[in-house]
Amino acid sequence: MRRAGYRLSFDAADLDAVAAHAFLTCAYWCEGIPLATVQRAIQHSLCIALHADGLGQVGFARAVTDRTTFAYLCDVYVLEDHRGQGLADWMVQSLLAHPDLQGLRRFMLFTRDAHPLYARHGFKPLATPQRGMEVVRPGIYLQPARPPDA
Repeated sequence: MRRAGYRLSFDAADLDAVAAHAFLTCAYWCEGIPLATVQRAIQHSLCIALHADGLGQVGFARAVTDRTTFAYLCDVYVLEDHRGQGLADWMVQSLLAHPDLQGLRRFMLFTRDAHPLYARHGFKPLATPQRGMEVVRPGIYLQPARPPDA
């Protein structure tokens, strides 16, 4: 998929985990995430990469999914120099249109500040937030690694 100097790709061989890591390690939702963790997450998710002609990967998103009933949209970004052109919309729209993500019972995401972006694609606040539960470990990647037998 091409558009004015950019292209999108679902091809695993076309995803640059190092580029994704460079952004994600500084992102508020996963600060300090190790490269190996990003690589493993990419292997187990449906991912889309945004490439700028001659510049490489400048955006990324992934869906953690069983490709049948549920998906969780996460790690969506477009580098600052490429924002304001509708590229995140294009990337999210293309990911949501992927054949493996059709007919899902539930598609979730969490965001601190991009509600208008996702609302344009049909996302709404939780209908029954009192039913949801979570285990949250903020800063988990910033803590020193513990030895396996500790």
